[in-house]
Amino acid sequence: MMSPLTEHRVTEIRMVRPGDRYPRTIGRNARLGSHGDGGRVTAVCLATDGGARGWGVALGGADGVEAAARSLTGRAVADLFDPAVGVTDPAALPLDLALHDLAGHLLGRPVYELLGAAGPRPVPCYDAAIYFDDLDPDDAPRGVEAVLANCRDDERAGHRAFKLKIGRGHRWMSPGDGLRRDVEVTRAVRAQHPGARILVDANDGYSPDGLRAYLEAVADCGLYWIEEPFPENRADLSRLRAELARLGSTALVADGEHEPDVPLLLDLAAEGLVDVLLMDVVSFGFTAWRALWPRVRSLGVQISPHAWGQPLKTRYAAHLAAGLGGVPIVEGVPGQTDGVDASGYRLEDGALHLPGTPGFGMPLPVTDASTEPVEGATR
Repeated sequence: MMSPLTEHRVTEIRMVRPGDRYPRTIGRNARLGSHGDGGRVTAVCLATDGGARGWGVALGGADGVEAAARSLTGRAVADLFDPAVGVTDPAALPLDLALHDLAGHLLGRPVYELLGAAGPRPVPCYDAAIYFDDLDPDDAPRGVEAVLANCRDDERAGHRAFKLKIGRGHRWMSPGDGLRRDVEVTRAVRAQHPGARILVDANDGYSPDGLRAYLEAVADCGLYWIEEPFPENRADLSRLRAELARLGSTALVADGEHEPDVPLLLDLAAEGLVDVLLMDVVSFGFTAWRALWPRVRSLGVQISPHAWGQPLKTRYAAHLAAGLGGVPIVEGVPGQTDGVDASGYRLEDGALHLPGTPGFGMPLPVTDASTEPVEGATR
């Protein structure tokens, strides 16, 4: 019997730009100013001659979608996508997530099943929205209590693990004052949440010496992982590994979010210097993660695709986790995306429950008024 992917042809490609809304303003990190209260998402919506639809955030933004549309409209889904590997035509990579969603609908399966359903469900999920709230506003900083209040709010929303931004001394405070505040915040969150996993993320904002001082000061806080402490390099990561051993720390070292050099990261992982790879769930993409997974698994390391910025990305990362396995925890971005029904996803007791409905299980009401046709992308 012919596969639905062979029977259906892509007849329409449209873009939609919904807005994201966080539950509060997200402040600064070591390198960047306020992240605001949301942003816009560039997504692509696909339709077939058989009436099937799929959608997802676009890889490469609008330009990538427009280039793909010029050559792909009218092609059979099976010419662009193989459920066993993902996108098979490089020209279709900007449609990576949308094609995974479309294939799931055509085959009647959630995306995590297309990926193998090798990971546990529900998926552990950490709170990634704890920024330098203590430093705002400039004219009347709220202090450490602002960070603690946000942790309490997010605990009520279902989180049981918190990723704290550190590195205040990189840009916003003197190195000494920044170090002391990072330590104070870490210890205060640990005191308020004694049973929680605590992750820290320096956004490459620490020097190796500064990080050693920080780790010494929070050695009894039981950090779960340390993310992007400084620009990754073999010498400094080797010293970090030795310092963690000296302190008796089991903290994981996570890296690869910012401008990842994937071959270098794989070498560092093979040498035991990086434990968790973080390449972004959207800009790196599902197909790339699926291709890389056998190599990652052979190294004995884990993945946790970067998801910050869009609540949709947390749900995509959860499908990778439930599909591929080898993901200890995913990055939780609080908030909602306008027009997207994500009610099938539930965060309870620190874990994200996924819907068992086809595709990504996030209906998007698509009308001509809400989408933008791509020139040459309708047949």
